Amino acid sequence: MTGPIYFGLFSVAMATLMYEILLTRIFSVTMWYHFAFMAISIAMFGMTVGAIIVYLFPKFFREEKVLKHLALSSLAFAVSIILSFVFHLLVPFIPAGATWEHGLMCVSSTFVVISIPFIFSGIAVCLALTKFTQKVAKLYAFDLCGAAAGCILLGALLNYVDGPSAVFFIAGFAAVGAFLFTLGKSEFVKRFGALSLASLVCAVGLIAFATTNSVMASQQKPLLRLKWVHGYIEPTPLFEKWNSFSRVKVSGDPNELHRPYAWGLTSKWPEDKKVSELELMIDAGANTWLTKFDGDESKVQHLKRDLTNIVHYIRPNSRMLIVGVGGGRDVLSALIFKQKWIEGVEINNNIIYSVNNAFGDYTGHLDSYPNVKFACDEARSYIARSKDKFDIIQISLIDTFAATAAGAFVLTEHSLYTVEAWRSFLNHLEPDGVLTISRWYFRNRPVEMYRLVGLATAALKDQGIEDARKNIVIVAAMKGAQGGRGMDGIGTLMISKKPFTEADLEKISKFAEENDFEIVLSPTKSIDDNFSKIAEAKDLTPLLASFPVNISPPNDDSPYFFHMLRFKDMFNAALWTNGVMSHNPMAVSVLGWLTITVIFLTSLCIVVPLLLRMKSAPLKGSTPLLMYFGMIGLGFMFVEISQMQRLIVFLGHPVYGLSVVLFTLLLASGLGSFTTNNLSKTEKMSSFNSPVARFGALLIVPVIFGSITPMLISNFSGADTPARIAIAVALLFPLGLYMGMAFPIGMLMAGGAQRELTPWLWGINGATSVCASVLAVAIALNFGITVTFWCGAACYLLAFLFLMWDYTDKAKAGSAETPVV
Repeated sequence: MTGPIYFGLFSVAMATLMYEILLTRIFSVTMWYHFAFMAISIAMFGMTVGAIIVYLFPKFFREEKVLKHLALSSLAFAVSIILSFVFHLLVPFIPAGATWEHGLMCVSSTFVVISIPFIFSGIAVCLALTKFTQKVAKLYAFDLCGAAAGCILLGALLNYVDGPSAVFFIAGFAAVGAFLFTLGKSEFVKRFGALSLASLVCAVGLIAFATTNSVMASQQKPLLRLKWVHGYIEPTPLFEKWNSFSRVKVSGDPNELHRPYAWGLTSKWPEDKKVSELELMIDAGANTWLTKFDGDESKVQHLKRDLTNIVHYIRPNSRMLIVGVGGGRDVLSALIFKQKWIEGVEINNNIIYSVNNAFGDYTGHLDSYPNVKFACDEARSYIARSKDKFDIIQISLIDTFAATAAGAFVLTEHSLYTVEAWRSFLNHLEPDGVLTISRWYFRNRPVEMYRLVGLATAALKDQGIEDARKNIVIVAAMKGAQGGRGMDGIGTLMISKKPFTEADLEKISKFAEENDFEIVLSPTKSIDDNFSKIAEAKDLTPLLASFPVNISPPNDDSPYFFHMLRFKDMFNAALWTNGVMSHNPMAVSVLGWLTITVIFLTSLCIVVPLLLRMKSAPLKGSTPLLMYFGMIGLGFMFVEISQMQRLIVFLGHPVYGLSVVLFTLLLASGLGSFTTNNLSKTEKMSSFNSPVARFGALLIVPVIFGSITPMLISNFSGADTPARIAIAVALLFPLGLYMGMAFPIGMLMAGGAQRELTPWLWGINGATSVCASVLAVAIALNFGITVTFWCGAACYLLAFLFLMWDYTDKAKAGSAETPVV
């Protein structure tokens, strides 16, 4: 074997993971966000099908033709990426107004077509790992390291190019892999020179087109762009820019005047008082507004009649921190109210660029004011590291309608809505400071607001405040029957570190009366007994258990504020509109159906090959190996996904889910695989060079990791970013190192008489990984991240027991490669 084959596998693995993650970005724009995480399952299942194809047709995939098939399948991977992507651009996911049957057909066809490239990728990877069993440890190392490189490269790539251009770059990398495979042997190059040339031309052509399109996209004139978005043809925007966790676009007519787009605006606002605004959309489901400001405050007086700004009336002349700057509306409001210091934190650099650069002349260059500071950071970690205290911390309508790339692995959530986060926010307020949160409000059953009150009560109790009701006020602006997305208006919750004074309550009451707002909860009033019960409860547990949905205060181990359906109600559509945004319950329902689907498909991946090759394959004694590969597939994904969920909160930015967590695990796993190159199954069990002893060490690492991780995360949550990254890497590297040993150990044990089974074993590993990618999210939603991690550790323990079973069976068989017990 020569170097080009190793690097061909590296390139294909890199392209595979890049496309897999990029699809979560594409899907988050073209589909509803809760379908985005399905891209991972589609990709992994496609690769599993590819492995099973290799197993079912051994006469076609003969060893003497392995280099040809590696090159052909890699080239087909590259070409099918483009063809399937173009199909996705032309065919809407679910067209607006489609019937149930038409919608199902569109969904099914989309997922089937998108999976095709991964089938070819699966064939290539399976051939490389199963036809060169003597080099499997080194090959698997290159496979994992290629995937790790893809994590970093995609994040960097999307900072400079748009999504469609990135697709063509990735297809080009896959074609490079095909070309490298043709260089495996000199006689192969001579015999199949046309294939080598075709691969090279394809790679150069795809990368050239990608470069051209990305340059034109930077000038807002791309040759190729997304067409169908949420079932509608999307008009060409004024501005569009991608990064590794979002697509930002600005649209509208800067010369058009209209009634202000503000959910909290008083209903008494005169119809003839109009403003100029542009819509800034994140992906295709979360929007904010750019307000035209030329320095004349009289043109933006509507901001003084907006519910979300009520806090300015009770805390004037304040130092304030705004979480989620968005289109700059909250910053502009604070300027209008003459607040003395305004600090805005926005996680998305493209949003800040849009507000202050691309449309800076339109918005009035808010960053040029001497009392305004913009920071591009994740708010929670920014606040935890800050030495300052504020009079106001404002969080207005921070939603998760847009899935991050990492979020697609973990069912995107905001870590802003947890008890630990609010504890940090309150600790960074002055003694009479106020935390103000605005959320959608539902008239009949405002469960989001119930949950916020429960969260506020729990956070205040952590501060030693037993009578939380004196410190909580809720005011609502109702929109009657005209609310979109099922909401009736918005509610603003204010939490004060000290009880609200009579003067505070009087100002709040006056503002509400003047603007036709409704005081929902105050120390002296409640229009809903549930609010007062939650705020006054000594023990929230029995009260919260009586609700039809889960409104208990989220914590960092289960940070799913927006997902309130309990496991038993996953398919109860009646609860979707029961005072909850229908998108989020639907996401949980999709997860439930996906769980059932992947369990069924995983079973097929095991049973169908078994039935088709029962007579010809060496199946005797294979049960422990089948179970072993299934368990390590489950275990790896449970651990990987749980740690992405946990450490994204700790690291403070979704990008780090790829650039730190996934990269470290994959790179360390690749190095771990490489260290198994000298293992021998004829060694004594007690020898460290025996598969059993080496795998046994793996069982210790998760126990240590699971025991110390919560303590380290708690103690270093306020450390600077480099320190937190160093801690995360130090935690993950030993874990990844040992997890990477499991697969080559299994392949070593399957060598010899059972070598023919290795493609199927690789397929089983892939099928259970698909299953785990969905089960991990389902377990975390219902039982927490910690439970998900320990499920992974338990899978590795079971895998060790199956390895012991196989080891002892082979010892009893007395073959030439008999293990020494």
